[in-house]
Parts: sequence; structure tokens; C-alpha cells
Amino acid sequence: MSIEAELKAHVRFPAQVRELLCQRAPEEATTYTDTYYDRPDESLTASGRELRVRTITGPHAARTRLTYKDQAVDPASGSKPEYETHAEDPAILDAIFLGLGYHHLISFQKHCLNYAYTAHKYDLITTLATVPELDGTFIEIETQVDAPADLPHALVAIRTELAHLGISSEDLTTELYTAAVAKRRGQRH
Repeated sequence: MSIEAELKAHVRFPAQVRELLCQRAPEEATTYTDTYYDRPDESLTASGRELRVRTITGPHAARTRLTYKDQAVDPASGSKPEYETHAEDPAILDAIFLGLGYHHLISFQKHCLNYAYTAHKYDLITTLATVPELDGTFIEIETQVDAPADLPHALVAIRTELAHLGISSEDLTTELYTAAVAKRRGQRH
């Protein structure tokens, strides 16, 4: 089992954080087009699980990922076991899920600046993200761990990296993009 250790925060000074990140790693600009699925009774969402098809469009190509996230193993951070694989065609996945009785829970785009580097003994993926429907810029820092016992150490490393980037603990948020976008649209989530 792979667990995605991740923290997300609001960014008060995006230009400064971006400058620091560019000193750590090359920047990759991408757009994520996400569609989340749920059962008719929305039991996945109610239990904290997620089923997502994401198309990542970069300057030279697009790729699609199918992701299932299980319930959080650390509710304070929202870190969840994650199962992800490459997929060929998002339209075919959509037809499969709709044919099996799932429905579109929500779809939206996220504009990302991604940075991959090693810090504090962990391979980190740091993302500066904006969602057109939401105010502000967010930062997400994640790494993968193999067991729940490894999670606290990874979260300490992530918190340390956030502090080095000038992000305080008061800026942390566990609100999901799906919930924030649904709220902005006046939808139930």
C-alpha cells in the first residue's frame, strides 16, 4: 500500500514562493482536468473516498491518470492510501463508469506549477495551484510512504519544507478542492 503524505495551504505571497521553488527544481506548467465520480447514493464521498480521472496537459503532451483514494489514515492532514495508474482514454473511462452506474460528482480545472526535488530525505512533489473558480493560490507538498507508521516522519518533513518556503501552520487547509468548487457553484457535496 502506498500512502500519499500531503499537506495543502493557502499561499500569501505566490511570487516569492515561486521564486524559492524555482531555485529548488525546474518548473513544469500543467493544467489538470479532473472529473470525480461517485455512486448514486454518494457513498464514496460520504466515506471520504475518491474516484478520479485526471488529464494532465503540459506544453508538449497530455496524459491521463485513474486514481482511487481510500479513507484518510491521518484525518488531521487528510493523507490517504492512493492507488493510481496510467490510462489511455478519459472518454472510455467515462463511458465505463457511467455504464456501471456511477455519476459525475464534479469536474473542474486546476492550473499547476509543479516542482520535483528531494528535501529532508524525501522525494517531494510541490505544486503551486490555482483553480479558476476559487480565490487565491494554494501550495500542495506530497511524498509517498509505504506504511502508516512512516507517515508522521513524512509530514514533519513536509511541514519543515513549508516553513522554509514561508508558509505558516495557520495557512494549512484540509478543505478539498471538490468541496470548495461545489460550494462556490452552490452545489451539494
